[in-house]
Amino acid sequence: MINNKILGFLGLCAKSGKLCFGADSVEQEIKKKKVKIVVIAEDSSERTKIKFQTLCNNYGIPNIITGKIADISKAIGKSNKAIIGIKEENIAKQIEKINYGGEGIG
Repeated sequence: MINNKILGFLGLCAKSGKLCFGADSVEQEIKKKKVKIVVIAEDSSERTKIKFQTLCNNYGIPNIITGKIADISKAIGKSNKAIIGIKEENIAKQIEKINYGGEGIG
């Protein structure tokens, strides 16, 4: 179950153009060290989860597995997006905080 605040932050990032989505785009942005946190949908394939967790670990980028593809996609106004890269430092920190039990802004 994804926290609604995380969905809200994803929406904010989408509006401000501070996110990338889709496996290829997120992978490129990780390699350019632009991504601050990666959100992986719970219902993405095991192969996808392992690939992005490994990639994030190699580049020292936090990652969380939360939410369903449908919910994440709806929050950013796209369809069928399982991988989201957040490029905004402050929002990435808030998402991480909320995910691990702290409360974010608002």
